[in-house]
Amino acid sequence: MKKLQERLDLILERVDNPKFLNSDGLGNEIGFWIFDYPAKDEIRVREHIEYLQEKLVQRGKQFKVLNLFQVIIDMLESRNLLERTFQREKKVGAENLISTLKAPLSQEKIAQFMAQNYSLDKQEFVILCGIGNAWPLIRGHEVLSALQDVMGKTPLLLFYPGEYSGLDLHLFGKIESQNYYRAFKLVP
Repeated sequence: MKKLQERLDLILERVDNPKFLNSDGLGNEIGFWIFDYPAKDEIRVREHIEYLQEKLVQRGKQFKVLNLFQVIIDMLESRNLLERTFQREKKVGAENLISTLKAPLSQEKIAQFMAQNYSLDKQEFVILCGIGNAWPLIRGHEVLSALQDVMGKTPLLLFYPGEYSGLDLHLFGKIESQNYYRAFKLVP
């Protein structure tokens, strides 16, 4: 595998390429892409995402960058559940809170919320980040599966702090891998 900086340097040319934007050459597969990286490099990748945003705006691209942790906060706020969630966590602890939030934050509901509130269908592409912060409320393979139903033909790029083999996702390089085979590695 190439060094991280070499891989980061290739992202802009890949997402600016008509093959990415039109999902050309994917044989009717969905245009879901994953950029995996070592979790220890999270800050460096966040900085690079900011750089990418600046460059893509300068090039006139219509895209959305969504931090999945912020999506959860926005979703809870929209349903007047955020403050109650904080109070519940104080009462029952973080572990029990996860089971309490399982239904209101199902992956399908998160995908629907994203589609309805962030105009995903009006974008050339969507960049997702923050999955490490949102774990275990959001699972990579589950949210990608749920997003398949709402993204249409809009390409999606997930920044993933872990490993993606092309067959499964392995968050942080430590969490048990989860099968997901429908995405492509943006930069091997």
